Amino acid sequence: MKVRLEQIAERAGVSISTVSRVLNEKPGVSASTRRVVLTALDVLGYERPARLRPRPSGLMGLVVPELENPFFPRLAGQLEIELARAGYTAVLCSQSLGGVHEDDYVQTLLEHGVAGIVFVSGIHAVADTDPGRYRRLTGNGLPVVLVNGYLPGSGAASVSIDDAAVTDLAVRHLADMGHRRIGLALGQRRYTPCIRRAAGFRDAMRRHVDADLTEAALDELTSYTMFTVEGGEEAANRLLDLGVTGFVCGSDIIALGVIRCARARGLRVPEDVSVIGADDSIIAEVTDPPLTRGGNPRRDLGKAVCRQMVGMVGGEPAPTGETLVKPELVVRASAGRATPP
Repeated sequence: MKVRLEQIAERAGVSISTVSRVLNEKPGVSASTRRVVLTALDVLGYERPARLRPRPSGLMGLVVPELENPFFPRLAGQLEIELARAGYTAVLCSQSLGGVHEDDYVQTLLEHGVAGIVFVSGIHAVADTDPGRYRRLTGNGLPVVLVNGYLPGSGAASVSIDDAAVTDLAVRHLADMGHRRIGLALGQRRYTPCIRRAAGFRDAMRRHVDADLTEAALDELTSYTMFTVEGGEEAANRLLDLGVTGFVCGSDIIALGVIRCARARGLRVPEDVSVIGADDSIIAEVTDPPLTRGGNPRRDLGKAVCRQMVGMVGGEPAPTGETLVKPELVVRASAGRATPP
């Protein structure tokens, strides 16, 4: 145990005696220091003593899209971790095409007496959704957080990735490496994040590539498709015919389709074509080549969602407006310098 105490103390930046006092629940340690020590314990992989583990305060509904997209299970896992730290047990409901509808999941969650519901990229992310379906929940006092899809009039808290900043990071990175024909491969046009990324792409292209680009030219460089590998291939086929050398993708799955299409044409990534993904998914790290990505920091997103949910369960009003989480550019090997013409 002595070695463990030293490791924990070093990680937390406190003395061994302070670690000992926390683990033995002795007085004389501030709440903030106690949290730092327990976090160090968790990070190092040591199991907390039973008396120091969070005690479940209730159930929390977590409704996510299909788990075939590797980003969503990773985000769901992060949300479960954050909620567990706050004392809640997540009840995970995953949707699939033709499967259980979101409204049916809501009814089941309400029957189980959940303290609140987190919706990730659900019906609320469709631009013309009636906010009344969520207003009926929040109007009855149920805390609701909508993730990645702002819906005014719903009465819910809203946490989203800053989609305009996502495309700005990616376009600027490609422009800095000499790319001038940059294309955008997105999911369906009806989703709010896609609408925002398309608008961000226009602004970024005019800022970082050519201030005189017309709407028609930018429309031509934008391809709406499905959030699938096949969708990425379809988008890439059209954009490569236009001479695009750098791709900004709406998801890592789309990016994989772009890479597959490029290779089928005999092109190399990143020597001939550069590709930037969007998600904090495991495939971004292990694909060949590893994907540079420009968005979706799941830990920051998870913390922001949990903070708002716990606050509302504790009696705080739903935050007005929308909380935007800043993306991060993670540079890997799928994007390189443009080949001179």
